[in-house]
Amino acid sequence: MRSVSIRRSLVLLASLVLLAMTVPAVHSAEGGDGWRKEFDDICGKTMAAQSLGTEELGRLVDRCDKLKPQIENLGESERKVYLRRLKMCRDLYRYVLDSKREEAK
Repeated sequence: MRSVSIRRSLVLLASLVLLAMTVPAVHSAEGGDGWRKEFDDICGKTMAAQSLGTEELGRLVDRCDKLKPQIENLGESERKVYLRRLKMCRDLYRYVLDSKREEAK
């Protein structure tokens, strides 16, 4: 039981490190893109994912799902980069949400 908890913590830590490496430290200076502000807001919470409640995590997953079609309309290289990063954010939130629900059982 304890080894499962340790393994989950290590997987979460590794995911956070990888995600932190892909999210830019400085926000883009381009400004006016609404999708980009939403993306930055959603993925900017990944380092605090473990401390978020299940409702907030569920909302973040939903926001990722709603943002995906907007990113799919971008040019090819931007689309590839941001869809991959959005998927990583979503997957992290989903993993933490599922872990919290499992622990609550």
